[in-house]
Amino acid sequence: MNLTTFSIVARCARTGELGVTVSTKVPAVGSLCTFVRSGVGAVATQAWVNPYLGPRVLNALASGLSAELAIQQALGSDVEYAIRQLGAIGANGPGAAFTGLKTDPWKGHRTGADYAVQGNMLVGEETIAAMADAFVASSAESLAERLLRALEAGQAAGGDRRGRQSAAMQVFGAEDYPLVDLRVDEHRDPVAELRRIFEVAKVELFPLVAALPTKRNPRGNFDSIHAAVAPKK
Repeated sequence: MNLTTFSIVARCARTGELGVTVSTKVPAVGSLCTFVRSGVGAVATQAWVNPYLGPRVLNALASGLSAELAIQQALGSDVEYAIRQLGAIGANGPGAAFTGLKTDPWKGHRTGADYAVQGNMLVGEETIAAMADAFVASSAESLAERLLRALEAGQAAGGDRRGRQSAAMQVFGAEDYPLVDLRVDEHRDPVAELRRIFEVAKVELFPLVAALPTKRNPRGNFDSIHAAVAPKK
């Protein structure tokens, strides 16, 4: 499947959070492209997507390899690497990316200490540039907010030249379950819809996630859960 895509993988140096967000003109992009593991890294696998590359890169990152070497190792067992595109970042950075020679233009990537942005079959390079700029400019915000701003900037700059259909975002902190895991699978403006869902989740979901059992507090904060779900008088 050609998941022509624009995406960003990133980390927050302050909190240790890791995440990825992505959009494309194919349904359910989040089902095949996004891979995040707490304390290890984040991966986006796209173009003529090979979903096995996500876990392979994460396993290589967990073994201590840099993102660049992890991508190289994962692609070493892929006979069709020239049609793949990957972005990855480990817990300590920096970001790394690979764009195969046979992926569809416009194609390319940008990387930095805390991110990797990549895309193929785009309107142009401006999509990637806008995403990187938006991520860097929003350093005071949470990782989820920064990822979403980057995706919004990429869409505003043109995005997928075929159109719009789905978007997804995942962010992990210290726990083995996600802080954020949101998807828009079929929508005329998926990035805008992802923003709407994110704003709802900030009120109705994220307080519940913050009160769940953790490695340090296996009981969780039940009082907070009750307060979050109690009917408003």
